[in-house]
Amino acid sequence: MKFLGVLLLLLLIAAGTVGFLVYAPLTPPGEVFLDLPTGTSSSEMAQKLQDGHIIRNRYAFLLLRAWKGGSLKAGEYRFADPESAAVVYARIARGDVHTRAVTIPEGFNLYDIASAIEAAGLGSRAAFLEAAHTNADLVSAFAPSAKSLEGYLYPDTYRFSRHTTLRNMQDTMVRRFRKQAATLGLLTTPDIARTVILASLVEKEVHFDNERTEAAGVFTNRLARNMPLQTDPTVIYAALQAGRWTGVIHRSDLDFDSPYNTYRHTGLPPGPICSPGAAALRAAMHPATTENLYFVADATGHTQFSAGLKEHADQVANYRKSLQ
Repeated sequence: MKFLGVLLLLLLIAAGTVGFLVYAPLTPPGEVFLDLPTGTSSSEMAQKLQDGHIIRNRYAFLLLRAWKGGSLKAGEYRFADPESAAVVYARIARGDVHTRAVTIPEGFNLYDIASAIEAAGLGSRAAFLEAAHTNADLVSAFAPSAKSLEGYLYPDTYRFSRHTTLRNMQDTMVRRFRKQAATLGLLTTPDIARTVILASLVEKEVHFDNERTEAAGVFTNRLARNMPLQTDPTVIYAALQAGRWTGVIHRSDLDFDSPYNTYRHTGLPPGPICSPGAAALRAAMHPATTENLYFVADATGHTQFSAGLKEHADQVANYRKSLQ
C-alpha cells in the first residue's frame, strides 16, 4: 500500500509537471520573431521555440505533437504575449504566420514599390524589379506588349509573409488591379493598355480628383493634334530607367532620347509610368470634352487649364512668381 501511495504521488507530480509545461503561459523576452523554414522538423521547431524562450520545454511541444498530430506550417511567427505551449502549438498547426504590411500609394512606380518591398523586409529592391520584368506574362491577357508590370500593380495596402515569393506578391497586386478594372468597366474597353498609360500620366500630373478628367481631356486633344505631350513625369521616368535621375530635371534630361520622353516624341509613351488609382483610371476612360491644350500647377497645388499658348505662358509666369 505504501508503494502504491508513493507511485500515485509520483504520477500526480508528473501529471502536474506536464500540465504546467503544456498549459502554463510563458511571457517571451520582448517581441520575438521566429522563422521556421520549409523542411524544419518537429524536433527542430521545438528546440527553436525553447531557445527563443517561447516555450519552457521542447519535450512538452513534442508530446503535443504526438498527441494532437496534424501538420505544422512553416513560416515566420511573431510572439509577444504570454502563451502556453498548447497555444503555440495550435498557432503553428493552423499556420498563424506573421505578415508584413506594404502600402502602395497611387502614383508609385516600380522603383518606389520595389523600395517599399525592401523596406518591409520582403525581398531586395533589385530582385523585385527583375521579377517585375520577368513576370510580365501576368498581364499578357490585357497588355500583350507590356515589357514589365509597370502600371498594373494596383495601389493598396497588402500583407505578405516573409516567405511569399515575389511572383506571388506581384500576382496578388495584378489580381487587385483586375478586380478594380472590372468594377470600373475598364476590362471591356477596346485598348486597356492605352487607357492605363494615359491614366498613369494623369495620376502623376494632377493631385485633385475633380481635375483629372480635364487633364485627360487636354492629353486627348494634344494626341489628336499630334502635339507632343511634354509632360515632366515622363522625363523623370526616362531618367529613372536609364539610372540617371538626380532629383532635378536638367536640360540634358529634356534632350535625352528615350521613347518615354514626351518632349522628344509625340504620342503616348510605350508603357505606363506609375500605378494609377481609380480616379485616374476613370478619368482616362472618360476624358472631359474641352478646348484646352495646356495646364500648369498653381501655388496651391491645383491645376490651371488654358486653350491658348499666351494664357498658358501667363499662368506659368504666375506660378514661377509664387515660388520666389
